[in-house]
Amino acid sequence: MFVVVPATYYFVYWVPFSFLPFLQQGGIPSGISLFCAIGVGSYVWRMLGSPATGLISTALSGAIAVGAIGFCAGFFGPIIFAPKANQGPLLGIFLTGPLGFILGGVGGFVYWLVRKRNVGKP
Repeated sequence: MFVVVPATYYFVYWVPFSFLPFLQQGGIPSGISLFCAIGVGSYVWRMLGSPATGLISTALSGAIAVGAIGFCAGFFGPIIFAPKANQGPLLGIFLTGPLGFILGGVGGFVYWLVRKRNVGKP
């Protein structure tokens, strides 16, 4: 939760609204970003509170968790370790975030297969 909500807020705030300069004065970008972050946070909270039973929910939970971690590492890592690199945060937006989402989905799928196989065993 501590990773997913801020990552969603900053991703929604910076990616779409950086291309719309006429919305920068108002609180519209902040409000929409906060709404999206609360929505994703509530979804993750519900998914972490109950065990995932289906294939889609297990794969999506893994994809969101690992994707958020990959995005945060790729976005904030270059800001911290190479502050003069002006394109550093693009690593998280275009590379580590999407790759983490894909790897998390595959990991959730594998976890579902292993768990499904072990349920029938004594």
